[in-house]
Amino acid sequence: MSRRARPEKREVPADVRYSNVNVQLLIHRIMRRGKKSTAVRAMYDSMDMVEKRTGKPAVEVLEGALKNVGPVMEVRPRRVGGATYQVPMEVPASRRTTLAMRWIIDSAKARTGKSFAEKLAGEILDASNNQGAAVRKREETHKMAEANRAFSHFRI
Repeated sequence: MSRRARPEKREVPADVRYSNVNVQLLIHRIMRRGKKSTAVRAMYDSMDMVEKRTGKPAVEVLEGALKNVGPVMEVRPRRVGGATYQVPMEVPASRRTTLAMRWIIDSAKARTGKSFAEKLAGEILDASNNQGAAVRKREETHKMAEANRAFSHFRI
């Protein structure tokens, strides 16, 4: 029972430097007020910092970070009768990466001091080591899903 037609997914071209779609998606999510060049500079600066600090290819570290932050389960509200239950659901792959990117960027913004590129690099490094605010957010989401497991029979 779909409420309306879902828009078709657009194909996102890979970024210039790393030929990676996830890097391009992150650039788009960092961008504010259409200032793409600023977002690109911030992203590439942070990737350079990650590479310098780890000695590993930055794309590998980023992929690892996204994998660590992406939630497997989340709760979604479902109305049954007069009550609204938080029903645990599995997270589709596309939403998993979307949430991971959103949480990494939000956590980077919340960090104190320094340039955004440094904050983003720090958050990516933390996430790749299974630490930091973004990973904590994933843990909270999993805890919520676990706590509401009793309602899992109300699958949407």
